[in-house]
Amino acid sequence: MTSATSTPSTAPAAPAGPAPSGLPASSGAPPAPAAFREKFLTVPPPVETAGRRIKRYHVTADPAGIEPEVERAAYAMLPRLLPEPDGTPPATFAVLHRGGDDSAYLCAYSWVWDNVLHFRAAAAGQPVLGCPDRDPTNFAVTELPWIGCVWELPPILHERNAWVRHLLSPEVPDLEAYLADSLPEGTTGDRA
Repeated sequence: MTSATSTPSTAPAAPAGPAPSGLPASSGAPPAPAAFREKFLTVPPPVETAGRRIKRYHVTADPAGIEPEVERAAYAMLPRLLPEPDGTPPATFAVLHRGGDDSAYLCAYSWVWDNVLHFRAAAAGQPVLGCPDRDPTNFAVTELPWIGCVWELPPILHERNAWVRHLLSPEVPDLEAYLADSLPEGTTGDRA
């Protein structure tokens, strides 16, 4: 859900031709990637929104973290990304990612149907994804079927295992234990 790089690219522009599937034809292909670098991953405390408990992950190249105004705008958008209750313990994990340009991305992964992840996302500051401008606080719901970029994906395996460990395996499901079980802070990679 972000551009291919966390720093400006010095590689030549992508060749002209048809846009990747799902992108507006005028957008062209994404820029060629520069050297890949992992980003910082922080874990703010869970919050409750629209009747769901939300585990939070923040991803950014900036060691100072995500700007408070971007965080406020993202979490104000979050209720629009959440599914209706279906009897599954109401839990979601969200990844808020500050891109290396003007962009910001909010990925909401909600547990539904007992053991399935429902996904919705919003983006800000990225016109290619339907954002009206480059303002990182002006979030819009995205309609592309993309589930996250390489920096946003690391929490998924941890959350799958935590859901099984605390909600599916025990005789008595423990939502509080699940909420307390987050991927440790550090970087988005090098977690062997």
